[in-house]
Amino acid sequence: MADPKDTINIENVVASTGIEQELDLQSVAMDLEGADYDPEQFPGLVYRTQDPKSAALIFRSGKIVCTGAQSTDAVHESLEIVFGKLRDLGIPLPDDPEITVQNIVSSADLGVDLNLNAIAIGLGLENIEYEPEQFPGLVYRLDEPSVVALLFGSGKLVITGGKTPQDARDAVDVIAARLSELGLIELPAS
Repeated sequence: MADPKDTINIENVVASTGIEQELDLQSVAMDLEGADYDPEQFPGLVYRTQDPKSAALIFRSGKIVCTGAQSTDAVHESLEIVFGKLRDLGIPLPDDPEITVQNIVSSADLGVDLNLNAIAIGLGLENIEYEPEQFPGLVYRLDEPSVVALLFGSGKLVITGGKTPQDARDAVDVIAARLSELGLIELPAS
């Protein structure tokens, strides 16, 4: 079995920031090329960046949520593009708006099939949710790091709720160690 940490891939980074003022989204939408604003469908204006690829959700309150980026660096680059576009429209912004990573969603692969029934019993019902009739994965809530992992019978994992890329690495280590302790997977000799 290869090191599952080598299979970790960041799928989505969600971050938030604010520009400390209210915005007239209708006016911004008319002036900002490529912006989507349909208040009947969604209360925010959607502005997509292509390089790096992401979507900024800009709200009337001045709050901005960036989603779809595949790294924390890409979030910062995307938001710098958005800040630049807003400044170009004559909207005064703070010099260095604080950007907070809210959620990093990562995937990984343990490289072996998993017996989710045995895992559900072994990990104990207080930390897991497993209803195969409702959802094909097992939901495992970890305390340290504070993330939620979805485990699938294929050995694939989805880790959500991380604040740093390291959280996914730590979660994979914890999950692999727990499953090894339960005799449900074999870890490679280190």
